[in-house]
Amino acid sequence: MKKIFLLIAVVLGFAATKVNAQQQNPIRFGVKAGVNLAEWQGETVNSAQNLIDLSDGSVSRKMREGFHVGGYVSIPLAPGFEIEPGLQYSQKGTRLTGKIPIEEIDFLNTNLTLTNKAEYLDLPVLAKVYVGEGFHIYGGPQVSYLLSNKVQAEAGALGFKALNKEWDVKNGFREIDFAVTGGVGYRFASGLNLSAGYDYGLSSIDSNNSFETYNRVVKASVGFTF
Repeated sequence: MKKIFLLIAVVLGFAATKVNAQQQNPIRFGVKAGVNLAEWQGETVNSAQNLIDLSDGSVSRKMREGFHVGGYVSIPLAPGFEIEPGLQYSQKGTRLTGKIPIEEIDFLNTNLTLTNKAEYLDLPVLAKVYVGEGFHIYGGPQVSYLLSNKVQAEAGALGFKALNKEWDVKNGFREIDFAVTGGVGYRFASGLNLSAGYDYGLSSIDSNNSFETYNRVVKASVGFTF
């Protein structure tokens, strides 16, 4: 894994040096951060949906809220076209919430929430095309490394928490995740930029290949290019 990231870094560094020598526009560095809305798609989600149907709506599937933060390098290759490798920490996963469907104790407002809390290190390599002054579209491959993965269980009644516990479940999940990512954005003359994108996982997150489930993430970011 370390050799893969080292090789990518060397190749990108060589390309950046070569392009910087040939282009009038300099290579620029930037930072970005923003919010994530993450979920799973695949067999696990289908099973969860069956549970939702059987429970007559007492269980619901929701996206997990999280955030991402990191940096990037904008490498100009032609007027209006850039390659942008980046590295960022990103929170992913999914969430199930429900309550006990018994009318006699409905006044207790009993509830249970199960949250998969996955933390990844993302390495996207984006092709960015500018349309107009600052508006641009982007897309490209992304390799992610699983830093940690936990399941959190929360239960309560009458507004009080009766259970709040986490389990480490990293061993059952694939360490390397491949995805394609893309979106739209706008970069102001000052260097401030806004973007909205989507990560579409291509490899199943299960390390044992016993089920096919994929990461899906909606992202909204604020960044600054120096």
